[in-house]
Amino acid sequence: MNRTILIIDDDDMLRNTLAQGLRKEGFCALCANSAENAAQVLQRISVDAIVLDRMMTGMDGLTFLKQLRTSGNTTPTIMLTAMSGAENAIDGLSGGANDYLAKPFQIRELILRINNMIAKNTGPQPQMPNGLQYSNQEFFVSDASGTRPLTLSGEEKKLLTHLTHPIGNTVPAAPMVAKRLRSKLNLVLSNLDIITIRGCGYKLVDLSATPTIQKG
Repeated sequence: MNRTILIIDDDDMLRNTLAQGLRKEGFCALCANSAENAAQVLQRISVDAIVLDRMMTGMDGLTFLKQLRTSGNTTPTIMLTAMSGAENAIDGLSGGANDYLAKPFQIRELILRINNMIAKNTGPQPQMPNGLQYSNQEFFVSDASGTRPLTLSGEEKKLLTHLTHPIGNTVPAAPMVAKRLRSKLNLVLSNLDIITIRGCGYKLVDLSATPTIQKG
């Protein structure tokens, strides 16, 4: 079954280029040149994913996405932006984006990210634990005060990636790396911990969803 993607962008050339690229890959691509037009499309049609430009004339993409999420629409959405950097990623993720992609980009990367979003939305893989987000190969922490990057060393990020892809993995790791990662998680998310599975490695657990866990 062809997946339906809604492209929302006020740049005619980019919008048409994206639509052509997606159609070549077997997607059904719908287009909207404004947030207002997109809202009308979504009232009539259910789509599998949304490609949303952040900066548009009229209502901007971030405002549109926040309104969409407030209305209860959870369609996987990747935000396109000419503004790179962690703060802009945080704005997008806080606003409800599942992923973001800085311009310029290759159509192949966009397609891979769309497929990944759809797979996460429809597949059997567990979701990230409450309070933890992953996008663009970076981890973010979300709580009542907002969303912010989780600062990790290369080894710590690699370990957390293995622990969360998928959740439930038991991963061998250097004890000091696991200890540092555990400390950083404990500081920002009280519901998450890393436990020792003796003879096997380490496992990430959500204490709020786990009965009684004894740390190794």
